[in-house]
Amino acid sequence: MTVHDVAVLRHPEWFNRWTRTYSRLAVPRVVAAARRLIAVSEFTKGELVDLLNVDPTKVAVVPNAVEPIFSTEGPAAEGDYVLAVGTLEPRKNLSRIAAAVDGELRVVGASGWGGVQPPSNVTWLGEVSDEELASLYRGARCLVYASLYEGFGIPVAEALACGCPVVTSTGSAMAEIAGDDAVYVDPGDVASIRDGIARAARPSVRTFPGWAEIAQRTKAVYEEALG
Repeated sequence: MTVHDVAVLRHPEWFNRWTRTYSRLAVPRVVAAARRLIAVSEFTKGELVDLLNVDPTKVAVVPNAVEPIFSTEGPAAEGDYVLAVGTLEPRKNLSRIAAAVDGELRVVGASGWGGVQPPSNVTWLGEVSDEELASLYRGARCLVYASLYEGFGIPVAEALACGCPVVTSTGSAMAEIAGDDAVYVDPGDVASIRDGIARAARPSVRTFPGWAEIAQRTKAVYEEALG
């Protein structure tokens, strides 16, 4: 079983009643029944150990990958804007991000839940193709991914692969992805996010595993589980 995050167990208040009720019952049972677990980050592995008392030796960490389209080569979107990427849901912290941005904030992501609506200074683009998203990363002043909780944070990896400056949250999985190539902020503090945007700088050129490599690493865990 692959676990991307356990946000619904750590913060059930961010989800609707059906999701949090079902997950509270089903997730612990499925996790306990699995012979082996794959976590997409060390952070998620730690959450499994902490919240569900999983034996850490049962968990292999296999990260997510980045599609080849996300690179420094290619067109860049025009304009002076900050970019945010994520479904409109409570943990994405959009209201604080919007309050921290001076100027245009472009948001890519599907409509979600929890009554989250794009603030007035947001250009909401909805769901876009990977080609358009890569162009938006290349043209942005920075990506602000100040989520309140993430098990991995694929947009951080995509942005870095495109050479886009990244502002992201402390205390989650993003430091595993970005290392020294991001500015880290307190996602609960608008002033901290604003300061992070001001300090954002172009990262070093980064490469990330492709899905073929991740598939092979996942297959190896399955083969080990099957004995």
